[in-house]
Amino acid sequence: MRRRHALTLLAAPLLAPRLARAQAAAQSPWAPSRPVTLVVPFPPGGPTDLAARVIQQGMSAALGQPVVVDNRPGATGAIGSRYVAQQPADGHTLLVAASGTLTINPVVMRTPGYDVERDFVPVTLVMTAPNMLVVNPSIPVHNVAETVAWMKSIRGGPAYASSGVGSSEQLGMELFKLLTGTEAIAVPFAGGPAAATAVIQNTAPFAVLNAATVGAHVQAGRLRGIAICGPNRFPQLPDVPTMAEQGLPDHVSGSWTAIVAPAATPEPALARLNEVIVAALKTPEVTQRLANVGFAVDATSRADLGKLIAEDLARWRRVVREARIEVN
Repeated sequence: MRRRHALTLLAAPLLAPRLARAQAAAQSPWAPSRPVTLVVPFPPGGPTDLAARVIQQGMSAALGQPVVVDNRPGATGAIGSRYVAQQPADGHTLLVAASGTLTINPVVMRTPGYDVERDFVPVTLVMTAPNMLVVNPSIPVHNVAETVAWMKSIRGGPAYASSGVGSSEQLGMELFKLLTGTEAIAVPFAGGPAAATAVIQNTAPFAVLNAATVGAHVQAGRLRGIAICGPNRFPQLPDVPTMAEQGLPDHVSGSWTAIVAPAATPEPALARLNEVIVAALKTPEVTQRLANVGFAVDATSRADLGKLIAEDLARWRRVVREARIEVN
């Protein structure tokens, strides 16, 4: 025993540095060992792509590794999402996802190829832009109550411009119909800008469209803003009240962008990524660049993003079921 004790004492000075290094590594923040890839499941040039690129430099500086944006478009975001879901859960590959990718595709697509709640974990919300109920200026309505009365006065309901089956704008209008007991007929167009043009030309006299898409048209008088479909008024249109201010607190719809990681990504990596991305988002230059295209920076905790995803999934499942929207 005395001999074993003596050997232990001799070994202690050799083990101490190794133990100290292990303790320091356990306490130090996670750091990537190679470049970090931000997968954008849409083509370059759109708002989701912009969100990735405006934080790219700040992330790289903070993490000490290059940050690469990898565009993998197709199937309304499903192709890129499937790719990230299959990557190693080590913090080196992240998905920069639109709200539709995470909370509408799983509801309106029969086989999206990924399960949001099983395959991903939240990192942070990035930016938000609410939807807005708009009408052609020739329609004699100026608020929600007048809009509901006008819709009910038309047998079978008026036509509305839809930006596409399963879009947040279409689901926003269907939610409005459910909450107000009204009818309206969807006229599909290829995206928000085309739907906005249809309302301006009175092809379909009203719609729920993203405020970032139609804000300039409202400011110019080409459209009339009736209600913001979010918790707060839109900064660029402070005179347009919210749905909640007009008696519809349950009408919430809009677009947001978030960053998620493959499931089972280690907690230290998630915590560090959240810290770095939130800091990059809150720089004045990034905030301004996103504001220029109608989005507000809304960086959050991981728990807050998880709650948002769960709430939107539950809301859109209900709308798709009750409005009998055909899945594809």
